[in-house]
Amino acid sequence: MSEALPTAAIILAAGKSTRMCSKLPKPLQPVCGLPLTSHVARACQKAGIERIVVVVGYEAERVKQGLTEAVEGPLEFAHQALQRGTGDAVSAAKSLLGDWKGDIVVLVGDIPLLPAPALRAVLEKHRTSGAAATLLTAITDDPTGYGRVIRNADKTVSHLVEERDASPEERAVKEWNPSIYAFQSSQLWAALEQVEPNNAQGEFYFTDTVGVLTRQGKQVEAVAVADARFVLGANNKIELAQLNALMREQILRELMISGVTIVDPLNTYIESDVEVGQDTIIEPNVTLKRGTKIGADCLIGLGSRIEASVIGHNVQILSSQIVGSTLEERVKVGPFANLRPGTHLGVGVKVGDFVEIKNSTLEAGAQAAHLTYIGDATVGAGSNIGGGTITCNYDGFLKHKTTIGKGVFVGSHSTLIAPVTVHDGAFIAAASSITDEVPEDALAIARARQENKEGWAKRFREKQEAKKLTKDA
Repeated sequence: MSEALPTAAIILAAGKSTRMCSKLPKPLQPVCGLPLTSHVARACQKAGIERIVVVVGYEAERVKQGLTEAVEGPLEFAHQALQRGTGDAVSAAKSLLGDWKGDIVVLVGDIPLLPAPALRAVLEKHRTSGAAATLLTAITDDPTGYGRVIRNADKTVSHLVEERDASPEERAVKEWNPSIYAFQSSQLWAALEQVEPNNAQGEFYFTDTVGVLTRQGKQVEAVAVADARFVLGANNKIELAQLNALMREQILRELMISGVTIVDPLNTYIESDVEVGQDTIIEPNVTLKRGTKIGADCLIGLGSRIEASVIGHNVQILSSQIVGSTLEERVKVGPFANLRPGTHLGVGVKVGDFVEIKNSTLEAGAQAAHLTYIGDATVGAGSNIGGGTITCNYDGFLKHKTTIGKGVFVGSHSTLIAPVTVHDGAFIAAASSITDEVPEDALAIARARQENKEGWAKRFREKQEAKKLTKDA
């Protein structure tokens, strides 16, 4: 049995992957809100792997930045300058891990469903057996697209073969290679030195290291994954969509087990890093994007979309979009409200239909029931913003702030031209255009005085009719 030394991981994420047909590098393709390869790095972290080295190549700086932002904890990066195969990619990490004394896990960066327990199982088998290398394998009826695991007559591992290089007999094998390995570090680097590009692609195949070890009489073990779906990779957008669907299914299942009611799981879209409290109800066609936290006993209504927002307990959201916002307890939103980044709604706030709010705070009990725009503003507790009200916050060059105090009543169709302050308890008459400060408990009226011209409409119609008769004559 080998000593349980610390473990490092090498994640291969250097390829261009032209089959994705995308300007976005493959490692950054989104799977439930996170870059594809970040899921692999997170699985390594959960499995207790101490160092994680990601081998990058195509658009290396962009990939580094995207993965660093998506993964908490340190990542190290090695660069594969030329795309000469997976063996060459692993060799690129030798500058960082050449002196590593513990085991090294090598895995590809496009298996986002990889469960940490499966990685731990491979490492446990590897350490207890004392093998030079241990593989994670999968068995399915149709392993098309994957390399095969070839065994000897005694069922020990003989070698791995890529599908394009396999004979008809080898292609008929149902055990395939998801490209997840554990190696004794010294055996890894020694085997890599003996890999030659003797294949249809003229590349250095990392899979050939297994054959190198077995030919030398070294022990190679294998562990079959319980569910092959969890080690599927993605080479195109069809496979990427399938992985997204599988991960969503996992996320929804975990939420329902925890006490969340999801009315229609087939039409609910929840990403990674989303938290939902007990007894919250999520109706169909809801999308909850990464970074969203929702409290208990909420109702997230039909078609709502929430991104990177914090929602308190007992909140009701009906058919609305919320991005980068904070809603405290007992808030009611919608239908058809649009809460943009920087919105903060205090306890018991009500925001109704066709209300848009941006970079603004509504304190406890404030209301904007319908047809209103509030931008770069503070609305005090208990204030009421009438329908059709607009805060005019942009002068064409700069944004300006509107401050509305506590207990203010703003009449319908009012225009508040920032910068402007309306103090506590003030009233704004409907259809007013407010440009100056309104004192506490004052009534502000800012509109043209109405003038009625008796009989004007009748005389106008008669005049127009006369013109028409003259024209038609």
